[in-house]
Amino acid sequence: MSGRRVMRGALVTVVCLAAACATRPLARQMAHEESGRAGIEQTRVLDLSPGVTATLVAPSSLDLRQPVELIVYALPNGNSTAETMGRAMSDSAGWRFDIQHIAAQTRALRTRGVPQAVVAYVEAEGKSWPAWRAKRGYATANARIVGMVDQIRAALGRPLHLTVTLTGHSGGGSFMFGFIEGQDSLPAWLTRIAFLDANYNFAPSHVDKLLVWLQGDAQRRLVVLAYDDREIMLDGKKVVSDAGGTWRASQRMLESLGASRPFVRDTLGPFLRYRAPQVEILLHPNPQNRILHTAMIGDMNGYMHAVLTGRPSYERGPSVLKAERVYVPFIRGPVVLPAATPPDIPARARDALGGTAFIEAIAHAPRDEREAAVRRELLAGNIPSFLRTLRIVKASAVSPDGTAHTVTYEVMPDYLAIGSDSDFVRMPMTPYTAQAFCDAFGFVLPTAKMVDDIWTAAPVHVEPRPLTQDRDSARTFLQHHRIIEEQLAGQPRGAFVAGIKKDVVVTNRLLERTNRVAIYGWHHLSGQPIQPVYAGHVDWYVDYSHGIRPVRRWMQVDGVRMTFEAVLADSVRRALLSNEGALATTRYGQP
Repeated sequence: MSGRRVMRGALVTVVCLAAACATRPLARQMAHEESGRAGIEQTRVLDLSPGVTATLVAPSSLDLRQPVELIVYALPNGNSTAETMGRAMSDSAGWRFDIQHIAAQTRALRTRGVPQAVVAYVEAEGKSWPAWRAKRGYATANARIVGMVDQIRAALGRPLHLTVTLTGHSGGGSFMFGFIEGQDSLPAWLTRIAFLDANYNFAPSHVDKLLVWLQGDAQRRLVVLAYDDREIMLDGKKVVSDAGGTWRASQRMLESLGASRPFVRDTLGPFLRYRAPQVEILLHPNPQNRILHTAMIGDMNGYMHAVLTGRPSYERGPSVLKAERVYVPFIRGPVVLPAATPPDIPARARDALGGTAFIEAIAHAPRDEREAAVRRELLAGNIPSFLRTLRIVKASAVSPDGTAHTVTYEVMPDYLAIGSDSDFVRMPMTPYTAQAFCDAFGFVLPTAKMVDDIWTAAPVHVEPRPLTQDRDSARTFLQHHRIIEEQLAGQPRGAFVAGIKKDVVVTNRLLERTNRVAIYGWHHLSGQPIQPVYAGHVDWYVDYSHGIRPVRRWMQVDGVRMTFEAVLADSVRRALLSNEGALATTRYGQP
């Protein structure tokens, strides 16, 4: 057929994965883990973002038709997810496994009126949410945190009666404040915020947003646990600064919130309790000047109390906030977690715009509004179903010592598009919009070498047809898309195709000048690209010829599972993905 040919390279192969990117409710696909007394739990580890995981643990009997309570638990500094979950102690188990026992406490919660509690343990790269946010810049990090929580909700299948508790211990409070600061108003589905000795960064500027949220529904609760940490010592030095600590932060909260919601003071066990409508602040006076940072959460059942307080059945009975672990019968042995998998791309909504209608909707929009609309549609899952069926590309390289290495990775069969299978448009976009999609669903943008390997693997190619008028117009995007569709006439929908766009790529050329986008490819049938690696366009520039080919971040290298970044950091194996040697940047935007 004219303008089309099939090529299969010796070093690159392709196979179809029938359901590689299918959307599946968590309750139907989580791994199962046996339990002694508490029944069976389901576990799934989500690879939310480079270095960030969310481990979702739910009861096996989870019924999405009934109310579900999702508890987003941001981990403290220095703790892994397994350590935070806790385990029965043995000589080989480290002390961190015995300080929080959030898994056992959650199992106990399910027997105390919260039968459908699902915990999402959210762990940051480097085991520090404060460091993670600071490294990325707070505005960028906060927006990503808001997106992560939405991804976790989506992983549950977005049941109709889903409520969310946002909580965390120690440095996990940074994640919580990132969620609060990352949006104009707090969502209606958020029903409880519980700072577990984690409110270090509270400022009066947070008050208005919290008050508006509380006023929106009488069932919402704000809970704080803290202790007098002003004079505690470790190795002869004060643990907190003269202005820091959660005791002082809690005093700021009492003062700021008390202006509109006067507090009533009483006691609960060893705690001073300050209560106002929908708010409870518990402060341990710490007369013995001990470090109670983790003791309040684990030894005193503080996590359980924070989730239960305010519920009528709990308020009528005895408090669990005491120096006796009430969850001991629910502690299990070692924690074995499944491998992390990326979040599923959301199912396309029935009323989502088709590609043609979307182009009309953005045809006259300013650049920033157009880009925001593209991002919104992509993150909502408004993409053709055929893009969810990934293909496998395999490449080989020989190291200087003569050792052969192989890499296998998954790619979308065509360029990222908006719309349905019958009405879609291959959509040019800025590298930051593309990166946001990739970050959200476990993809990366390719290198120039990978673009070549993908082209060799793809069985379908067409000759490029450049356009010269109104290159950055949305209607030109549609015009070029229709040209490609004419060239592909007769091919099955979702055919593995390459050579129809210039790829947005990662390359060291991005370091030559700031705020640039790099493009490469658009191959002739001979295999020669029209566009060599070029980073001369400013990063907001988008034209009809730009395309986004998402590549799965996790790969198989010599039979071992590795991330894209790890392969490029390997001095021997990076040649599998890069012709430039070491790459100093592997993404667009903050790391």
